[in-house]
Amino acid sequence: MQLAASQLAPHLQRGLKSLYTLHGDEPLQQQEALDVIRAQARSLGYTERSAHTVSGAHFDWSEVLAAGGSLSLFADKQILEIRIPSGKPGKDGSSALQQLAEAAHGNDSTLTIVLLPRLDKATKSGAWFAALESFGLTIAVEPVERHLLPQWIAQRLATQGQRVAAGEEGQRTLQFFAERVEGNLLAAHQEIQKLGLLYPANPGGVLGFEQVESAVLNVARYDVFKLSEAVLAGQSARVQRMLDGLQAEGEAEVLVHYALAEDIRALKRVKDAMQQGRPLPMALRDNRIWGAKERLFERVLPRLSERALADLLQSAHVVDGIVKGLKQADWPTAGWQALHRLALQLCGLCAAHSVRAHP
Repeated sequence: MQLAASQLAPHLQRGLKSLYTLHGDEPLQQQEALDVIRAQARSLGYTERSAHTVSGAHFDWSEVLAAGGSLSLFADKQILEIRIPSGKPGKDGSSALQQLAEAAHGNDSTLTIVLLPRLDKATKSGAWFAALESFGLTIAVEPVERHLLPQWIAQRLATQGQRVAAGEEGQRTLQFFAERVEGNLLAAHQEIQKLGLLYPANPGGVLGFEQVESAVLNVARYDVFKLSEAVLAGQSARVQRMLDGLQAEGEAEVLVHYALAEDIRALKRVKDAMQQGRPLPMALRDNRIWGAKERLFERVLPRLSERALADLLQSAHVVDGIVKGLKQADWPTAGWQALHRLALQLCGLCAAHSVRAHP
């Protein structure tokens, strides 16, 4: 059975299952979900906990199976935690997880919690994951999307009795905060806690922009593939900020170029399919475009001309050479400068068409 992370607390109020699987790449959200389950378990008498981290292909699963089937002399109930950082339990692990899942059914003495990273579709279709889902609850721990980050920050501030000013000033403060912590929720949580320590006695708990600006460090972490979404959304200021951040973090130029060029090629493939009479939804599905990117493609593609896409393809070809050390007339010689130009070329087209599509 699947459960959204936001539904976990109400679910636990109705009772505790014997098997939970948490999967996702957001460490703060996963840790908080784990803490909530542990707290509920402790209140119900689960006084002993054993933790196992699966490392390497030769991990000994017999120890985990033994722990799941035995209790110490000092506890009636126990928590068994299994971390699989790679998300790949292997053949022996797959068999062991299926045994543990089946054994957990109706077992009131052992609470089993499996912790996994974000899983792809193929992994989630495996027999071991199906067993975890069938005999217990699986919870996908999703990252907070960028447009929801200011609201998330506001909610976190409210839990410690703080808030930003009402109206435009408050929105400006939250947007600034979000820019400083984008892609790094764990650090965002720490920055929020720091504000609670620095300004505990603010009148009404209201934080001014200057207080947040002076206190919150720039701890943003950027993802190359999130850059792609920002470009397609036409968010030029955010795109430049993300490119600067990726450069500062030492990201490979060729990987950034690949993400941008692949989007341009995908736009061209889908456009060609539409020209041949293929409906847009089918063309997107054929090219494996879905989720947030699917919505962005749907908004931009119908208004992008063949000429604009041809120019973008040529620019992507030029930048491919530049990041590999070649020079090109009328283009920057530095790879990152060329990447900025390519990203903003596509971003500008997407921004212009976004305005027309949504007046």
